[in-house]
Amino acid sequence: MLGVAALTALFLLPIGYIVWLTIDMGIDRVGELILRERVLHLLSSTTALVAVTVPLTVVIGVATAWLVERTALPGRRVWGVLFAAPLAVPAFVTSYAWLGVDPTIGGLSGGALIAVSSYFPLVYLPAAATLRWIDPAEEEVARSLGLSPLRVAARVMLPQLRLAVLGGALLVALHLLAEYGAFSMIRFDTFTTAIVDQYQSTYASEAGGILAGVLVLLCLLLLMGEASARGRARYARLGSGAARRSAPVQLGAWTVPALLGCGAVVGVSLGVPLFVVIRWLVVGGADVWTDPRLAEAFGQSVGYGFYGAAGCVALALPVAWLTIRYPGPAARLVEACNYVASSLPGIVVALALTTVFIRVLPQLYQTVVMVLAAYVLLFIPRAVVTLRAGLAQAPERLEEAARALGRPPLVAVFTVTLRRMLPSFVAAFALVFLAVVNELTATLLLSPAGTSTLATRFWSLGLDLDYAAAAPFALIMIVMSAPMTYLLLRQTAAGKP
Repeated sequence: MLGVAALTALFLLPIGYIVWLTIDMGIDRVGELILRERVLHLLSSTTALVAVTVPLTVVIGVATAWLVERTALPGRRVWGVLFAAPLAVPAFVTSYAWLGVDPTIGGLSGGALIAVSSYFPLVYLPAAATLRWIDPAEEEVARSLGLSPLRVAARVMLPQLRLAVLGGALLVALHLLAEYGAFSMIRFDTFTTAIVDQYQSTYASEAGGILAGVLVLLCLLLLMGEASARGRARYARLGSGAARRSAPVQLGAWTVPALLGCGAVVGVSLGVPLFVVIRWLVVGGADVWTDPRLAEAFGQSVGYGFYGAAGCVALALPVAWLTIRYPGPAARLVEACNYVASSLPGIVVALALTTVFIRVLPQLYQTVVMVLAAYVLLFIPRAVVTLRAGLAQAPERLEEAARALGRPPLVAVFTVTLRRMLPSFVAAFALVFLAVVNELTATLLLSPAGTSTLATRFWSLGLDLDYAAAAPFALIMIVMSAPMTYLLLRQTAAGKP
C-alpha cells in the first residue's frame, strides 16, 4: 500500500510543481506574466488548432468507421487496416514528410493538416469498435416507425457513438496540446513549442513555468469538459443471446465517391509520409545506411524502450491489482491521478522532474533514472489499462482453489493469476516500448549528454535539413511502430471500444 501511495505522489508531481511555482512567484507576478501579448498569441493559436482539428478528426473518424463497419464498401477490411495505419507514423515524421512536399507549409492550415492526418485514427478506432457491437434491432425499430435514414442515424446511432467519439476527441485534443516536434518543424507556435524553446534557452525561467501552468490548466479543462459531456451515460444491450450484425448498407451510386474519399484520406495520412521517406532513401542511396550513428541510435532506443517498458509494467501491476481486486474510493483516486498525470504534456513532466531532481536528487540529474521517471509518468496508463483487462479475466476463485490444494498464497498468485495474465504483460510491454521509442520531447530534454535515440537523431538531422540522412531513422520508427497498430486493430476486431 505504501508503494501505491508513493506512486500516486509521483503521478501528482507535475501538478504539484505548477502549484508550488505559482505560490512561490506570487499572484501579482503570475498575473503580470500571463497577461502578456505573447501568452495571448499562444492561447489564440493553440485553441484555434484544437477548435479546427478536433471536429475534422471526428468527422473523418466517424465517417470512415461507418463505411468500414456498416456498409458494403469494396475491400472494407483492407480499408480498416489502412485507416489505423497512420498511428504507426509519428506526427513529427508526418511533418517532415509534408515539408518534403511543400517546404512553405506552416500556419494553422499546415498544423491542422498534419494533426488531422496523424490523429484521426484515435477517433476511428473507438468509433469502429462501437459500431461493430451496436445492436441493429434499435435501428430497425426506428425505421419501422417511419423515420428517415438521417433521423435514424441522429436518434439511434449517434447517441450510442457519443462515448467513443468523446473519448477519441479528448485524446486528439490532449495530443495537440502535448505535441512538440510536428509543430516546431513547420514553425507553428503552440504553448508546448514555446515552453520547449524557453526551456532550451533558460530552463529555470519564470515565463516558461507560467506557460506550463496555462497548458496544464487547458488539459484539466479538457478532462473536465469530456467528463461533463459524458455524464453517467452507459449503453448496454439487455436480453439473452448475442447481438446480430447489421446488414451492410448498399452504397449504390455512392460507391465510387466513397472509394475516392477513402483513397484521399489514406493518401494524405499514409501515402505522403511513406512516399517521401522512400523518395529520400532513394536520393540518399546506400550511403545513408552506412551511418554508424544509425546502429547507435537503434541500440539506445531499444535500451530505453526495454527499461521504460519494464518499469511501467512493474509499477502498473499494483495499480491494476488495486483497481480490480480492491475497488473503492482509494482505487478510484489512484486511477484518476494516474490518468491526469499521463494527460499532461511531456514538457510539463520534464520541467517538474528537472526542478525536483536539481533540488532533491542532484546526483541523478540528467541521468537515465530521470528519463525513466518521465516515461513512467507519461506511459504507465497504457500498461495499467492492458493489465487491468487481463486481471479481470483471471477470476480470484482460481487462486482460492490453488491455495485450497496446499499452494502458498504467493505461489498461487504466480502460477495461476500472473500466468493467465502473460498475454496482457506482453501487450502492455509492447505498447509502452513502442511509445518510448517514438517519444521525442522528454528524451530530448532529459536524457544524458550524448544520448542519441532514433527520435532525437531524426530530429537533429531534420533541423539540419539533411532529409536524406534522416530517412532511415524515420523508416525504422515506422516499422517498429507497426506492432502497436496491430495490437490496437486486434482490440477493435474484438469489439472493444
